[in-house]
Amino acid sequence: MLGQQGRLVIPADIRSALGLSPGDRLHLHVAGRRLVLESSADAAAELRGLAASVPASRSLVDELLAERRQAAADE
Repeated sequence: MLGQQGRLVIPADIRSALGLSPGDRLHLHVAGRRLVLESSADAAAELRGLAASVPASRSLVDELLAERRQAAADE
């Protein structure tokens, strides 16, 4: 249930099924019209998996900088 102050209440049975405890850090994001809740550990593991698929010879920072420079030059 969403409270008047925008707080989301997760029912006890769902908290129990997900192994959530008071004080756990959670990550929320929107996927289409859905609100997805996952533990911060799960979100971090997913990001590590994505980063592991990038070859060490590829610099995402350099690619981003090149894209930004090109966008600035196109303005």
